[in-house]
Amino acid sequence: MGIVPKKIDPALRSQAVRLVTQHRSEYSTERAVHIQVAESLGVSRESVRRWVAQHEIDSGQAAGVTSEEREELKRLRAENRRLREVNEVLKSATIFFAGELDPRNR
Repeated sequence: MGIVPKKIDPALRSQAVRLVTQHRSEYSTERAVHIQVAESLGVSRESVRRWVAQHEIDSGQAAGVTSEEREELKRLRAENRRLREVNEVLKSATIFFAGELDPRNR
């Protein structure tokens, strides 16, 4: 079992991204602005970095998988897993009923 990440308030995430975007020019490095924003909001620097990176991908400023595409992949993988399970049940049922209908089994 994996660790389930805690849910972060979307408003906090949005505020972090906005603060980084607004104050980038005031810092010598991207890392420095992430550290300052993270400390001021009480979250980890890595979270701020990931939120900003995802925001840039979602807004088309950087290459990568958008949040919408990630959700679609998650949905499709779950559907694919469910269909594989149904297919296995149908295969088992087919084998069972084929055996029941075989005249040699009577």
